[in-house]
Amino acid sequence: MLLRFISIIFLLVCLSVNGQQLLPPIQNYQLLDYKGGTKNWDVSVNENGELFVANNKGLLHYNGEQWTLNKLPNNTIIRSVKSIGDRVYTGSYEEFGYWTKNEFGELGYTSLTHLIKDHTFTSEEFWEIFPSSEGRVMFRSFSAIYSYANDKITVVDPPFVVSDFIEFKDKLIVAGGSVGLFEVKDDSYVPLPDQDLLQGKTINDMAIFKGKLLIGTKLSGCFMFDGQKLSAWSTPINNELKEHQLNKITLLGDYLLGFGTIKNGMYLYDSESGKHRILNRESGLQNNTVLSSLLFKDLLWLGLDNGIARASLNNPITYFTDYTGALGMVYDIAWYNGKLFLGSNTGVFYFEGNQLKFVNGSQGHVWDLDVIEGDLLCGHTRGTFKVSENSFELMSEIAGGYQIIKVPNQSSTYVQGTYNGLAKFTKLKDGTWNVVKIEGVDDPVKQLCFETPDILWTAHPYKGFSRIHFKGTGYGTADRIQKFEQQEAPSEYNVKLYNIKNHIVLNSEGNWYTYNPIGDKIERFEEFKDYRNKELLFFDEEYFWFVDDNEQKAIIYTDLKGDSLMLTDLPLRERLAPDSQNLVKVNDSTSYITLIDGFAKVNAPILKEISKQEELPVPSFIVLKDQESKHSVMEGNIEVPFRYSQSITIEAASPQYIYPHYYYKLEGPKEYSRYVESGSINFQNLPYGEYTFKIATAGMDNTISEFKQLNFTISPPWYFSWWSLFFYAALGFLAIYLVRRYNRKKLERKHRELEERLHHEQQERLDKMEKEELAKEVKQKQNELASTTLNIARKNEMILELKNMLVMNKDKFSNSQRYRSFIKKLNSSIEDTEDWRRFEVNFKELHEDFFERLLKSYPSLTPKDLKLCAYLKMNLSTKEIAPLMGITVRGVEIHRYRLRKKLDMDSSDNLSNFLITF
Repeated sequence: MLLRFISIIFLLVCLSVNGQQLLPPIQNYQLLDYKGGTKNWDVSVNENGELFVANNKGLLHYNGEQWTLNKLPNNTIIRSVKSIGDRVYTGSYEEFGYWTKNEFGELGYTSLTHLIKDHTFTSEEFWEIFPSSEGRVMFRSFSAIYSYANDKITVVDPPFVVSDFIEFKDKLIVAGGSVGLFEVKDDSYVPLPDQDLLQGKTINDMAIFKGKLLIGTKLSGCFMFDGQKLSAWSTPINNELKEHQLNKITLLGDYLLGFGTIKNGMYLYDSESGKHRILNRESGLQNNTVLSSLLFKDLLWLGLDNGIARASLNNPITYFTDYTGALGMVYDIAWYNGKLFLGSNTGVFYFEGNQLKFVNGSQGHVWDLDVIEGDLLCGHTRGTFKVSENSFELMSEIAGGYQIIKVPNQSSTYVQGTYNGLAKFTKLKDGTWNVVKIEGVDDPVKQLCFETPDILWTAHPYKGFSRIHFKGTGYGTADRIQKFEQQEAPSEYNVKLYNIKNHIVLNSEGNWYTYNPIGDKIERFEEFKDYRNKELLFFDEEYFWFVDDNEQKAIIYTDLKGDSLMLTDLPLRERLAPDSQNLVKVNDSTSYITLIDGFAKVNAPILKEISKQEELPVPSFIVLKDQESKHSVMEGNIEVPFRYSQSITIEAASPQYIYPHYYYKLEGPKEYSRYVESGSINFQNLPYGEYTFKIATAGMDNTISEFKQLNFTISPPWYFSWWSLFFYAALGFLAIYLVRRYNRKKLERKHRELEERLHHEQQERLDKMEKEELAKEVKQKQNELASTTLNIARKNEMILELKNMLVMNKDKFSNSQRYRSFIKKLNSSIEDTEDWRRFEVNFKELHEDFFERLLKSYPSLTPKDLKLCAYLKMNLSTKEIAPLMGITVRGVEIHRYRLRKKLDMDSSDNLSNFLITF
């Protein structure tokens, strides 16, 4: 009973969920995104697609990549904005003027109120700006209209409240609050005909639709005026506009209108079919009060009471979103009996028109929905059920119906993977189903595919994959289960199986493998090598749908031969469910993708056609920033100082393109190229030199627009600047000069040293030669001296012998006088001074100052002592000295003894050695 009560409560809740139409993607910008005020009173777009918003805090500017808040000097609320040419006009409290961009893309304000003459403000706020066909810019407050042209302002001051104005059939039409419409003629106001229906009704907006003036009122809906006759707009949507308080009218095409309301968001109305869609809180809009709206190239901008929204009206992908949470995550989708069925983690749902309804009794996790043999089968956590709008009939109690596939070459026979192995389904002729468990396989089977009628591949969520062999066609028991444990086999975790054109293909951890039946082994699948880390959502005979497993989450639609496109819709990427995403093709043109809170509908042929026909906008540069300052992109070549070039950011935007991503190339000393999702590209530590940066908008199929080019130069560092190079060159020349000078000096010094050495060597040779000559001369003189001395000694010795002979034969001389005369002559010959002088001359030539030094040291020496000293210095023996001195050997010894005394020598000292060394 408790379970039944819970089921009834769940059913009532689910049945109360309102069905929602498929809507284009909505991008909401919250207060934290644009950092302004909550209320956004007016919106405008320039020719490049940049958005300008009149906000409570100032003028918001969105260039497609980033928001900027620009405040008025008096910080007042901006009520109106209009981009005209290169100016952005705004209206505020007792203030209006225009904004222009400087060289860095920043907006600067110029007031126009000083041009007003002979008129005083009366607490006016300017709610609307309108460019007239005459080139005037007109500012509207509730009390007056100000016309600006040629730096002059003229004022139109009607006697009624001005709630709106417009040009219709070359006339300026003014809405007078609740008193009707007037034509402005010079300074007068002429009421238009047939205005009775507007009396007492507050007009708040007007638009020209199908050649007529569509007039919107605050609480009374819309009226049509053809210039002469006024009539109520007889459409069903008019009642809803009355109920939800119409605020803004926007033309969306020849037959399409947008109505912004105060209470229920934005109505998208098709006047041909009479149908409408609603963008409100229930369909993803963050606020139901639309204060302003604008269409620019299929992009609908909405200024809300709290936030800003953007919707792509002609988007080829539309979305169903369940904001109540009752639906939960969608796992599978099936088209059955003309209705769309959804299988989610909360049960089975289907659409009845635009109403989402719950299939009673289907509570629980749904894994699989398949239309088989005319029945809709649901693989459920509690088993397998046959589903219709009003029933949920149990077919199999085997828990957990993951996937069911047809057995090849057999009719009405299928195999299903379950929590507890495999089950065989056979549809009998009476329309009932026979279900039996296949024996031999007890592990969970999440995926399966047939290789041949008797070989089935299965994948376990955590235990890898198996190749199961059957005998015969009964499929009652598995005959053999084959495992693959080779070195290059895929990981066992979360393996995905596919039979692609009779090839068994496996995906594991982002890598693709295939089974080689010839070698009976698993090997790399080269055909999918370019799709690593991508999951295969769906495939048929022509195309494959891959989804990225990384953060990008883009879907790739390709035929593997070059024909491909990429779906980069942000809502799609944000709402895909990892490992549970699924794509279901219901016919040749329509596919559905399961999402975490609904589903997306994709029209593949139209998507491809739009992608081919779409002209991608060329992005524009905003600014280049280095670490210190900004640089204007209007410069021919931007010069970036090297000391601030460690981080360079180039900002570009493509505001005309929803969810843009880009492809850029950097050419220069360093080169880069890649796809990016942000228009802010940063480069770190670029080397100095000249660079060319090119950027293009990238489309869904990775086609790119024309490149936008920016040239910039990173100056060389100070140590590579021209003056540094000049300084280095000067230093180099100076170094060369100094080196050359040093080498020259060194060479000169070497020359001098060489000359000196040569001179020295020559001098040494000369000295040596001179020494040798002197030595020869000394030797010669010594020889001469020795010879002279020897001759004197011999002569004296001979004379002494003669004298001795005469003395011995004295008696033989008869004449004594003659004897004495002989003796005297002999003595005279012995003491011949001439011999001594010659000896002395020769001796002094050899020993120049011997006598002087000797006399200086020993003044008491006699000439005879000096003579003995000279003979001793010549190292003559006593025997040789005796004849020279004409005395006996004994006399020489006595003389030596006396000389030793005079020289104050000890008896142990050698007299000859002393004199030789003196």
